[in-house]
Amino acid sequence: MNGAQLLCETLLANGIDVCFANPGTSEMHFVAALDQQPRMRCILGLYEGVVTGAADGYARMAGKPAATLLHLGSGLGNGVANLHNAQRARSPIVNIVGDHARHHLAFDAPLTSDIHAIASAVSAQVHTIASAEGLVPSILDGIATALQPPGQVSTLILPADVAWGEMGKDAQPAVRQAPAAAQVDDAAIARAAQALRAGHALLLLGGAALRGDALRRAHLIAQATGAQVLAETSNARMQRGRGAPRTDKLPYAVDAALQRLEDVDHLVLVGSRDPVAFFAYPGKPSRLAPEACAVCELASPHMDIDSALLRLMVALGVSDVQEIAATSKVPVPAATSQPLDADTLCRAIAALLPEDAIVTDESVTQGRTFFGHSHGSAAHDYLQLTGGAIGIGMPLAVGAAVACPQRQVVSLQADGSAMYTVQALWTQAREKLQCLTVIFSNRRYAILHHEMTNVGVERLGRNAQSMLSIGSPDIQWAELASSLGVASARASTPAAFLDAFRQGLAHDGPFLIEAVLPD
Repeated sequence: MNGAQLLCETLLANGIDVCFANPGTSEMHFVAALDQQPRMRCILGLYEGVVTGAADGYARMAGKPAATLLHLGSGLGNGVANLHNAQRARSPIVNIVGDHARHHLAFDAPLTSDIHAIASAVSAQVHTIASAEGLVPSILDGIATALQPPGQVSTLILPADVAWGEMGKDAQPAVRQAPAAAQVDDAAIARAAQALRAGHALLLLGGAALRGDALRRAHLIAQATGAQVLAETSNARMQRGRGAPRTDKLPYAVDAALQRLEDVDHLVLVGSRDPVAFFAYPGKPSRLAPEACAVCELASPHMDIDSALLRLMVALGVSDVQEIAATSKVPVPAATSQPLDADTLCRAIAALLPEDAIVTDESVTQGRTFFGHSHGSAAHDYLQLTGGAIGIGMPLAVGAAVACPQRQVVSLQADGSAMYTVQALWTQAREKLQCLTVIFSNRRYAILHHEMTNVGVERLGRNAQSMLSIGSPDIQWAELASSLGVASARASTPAAFLDAFRQGLAHDGPFLIEAVLPD
């Protein structure tokens, strides 16, 4: 077999059986190798940001990496923003980036670039497969890096001549066992127990602490000790809705976050980090916890968080069989003919969310009230923007739907950031994915209007207004979706939206609703 075939065989041997791809000339031998492997599901994205964002969504829900296939430094560069988000989400991804044949690099052809430098900014490890002999060890190292708990981005650069080169007769795929999560030491358990006993404590949760037994145990510890519980502001995946403990997030806005933490004397980090503001603002601190607050790390994200919380319960004498308070069901808003507003839209989605849904949220400003309303929604997983690079919402939905084909994905999407990766709709249509996208269409970058105020600018002139608006012309989302093969509807009243949402849930395949909001 050639190098590309051996690479494909090795990926499959290690359980990597989905490849999100946007290939070019230097990757044609790998494309041919994928063509020979019906076990590998190959999914085309029409833009590399769709490819990398989908790989992130897949990893968050599948708990294992997908491969990506990207074309040279230019293709990788197009996908960097969502690899940045994936890195912040701690998602396992194995990037395969094609390069020129090694002998061709000396000629400085037009598409020659420093792939290693581009990849290094968003990868835990970057490795060039330099020879046929080093192919399998390089792949196994890359897979092991991606699987390092809780997950990392790994990039393998595949020169074209290694891909087409013949392997030796003894060349065979191999398997690398996933590394185990590190255990928390006894001293960290003791420090956390002491902090919780001292009072005025808060458990700040992130990563694996936000689902399953770990989330339940964190809330039982809080109930027993009188501590508060919050999630980090930005999280890869949260278990939410009826049946899950009510877990609020630390607010995004600096003033609100400072107020939320002002009475905390002991901050216990559980898979999270010491909270900081997204941006610097004049006269406001970067670190959000009070200066006098003592910070104690129970478990970093790469550690066995569930085990650490169980051991902390034992140290505190907390029973593991107590009940968590139930949340009440969300009422459906009235089906009026009044103009639709953002809060009514969020309440409607929260009320109609189906059981076991996956919500991908890039609604930014207009969808901020959804999180509070959806504590009483049907049980669901909640995925959100982690690294702040917009344009991940619809690609994230693609990956989540591929990972969990039996579950309904509901994508809450701001109109401005949707245009970064609108090509994801085409992939949803081609793959017949169960994605229901709600476009929060207010025809402006609303978050930037807020940020102008936050930095002290109160009046906006013509130039600033034009850069913060995406109207004139207005984007016709229903028509745009239809042109990409996605069924669609448009709603400007609560009654129309409730009808459209129910229609979207009943539809077999992707569906988009343009929810028209005041600008």
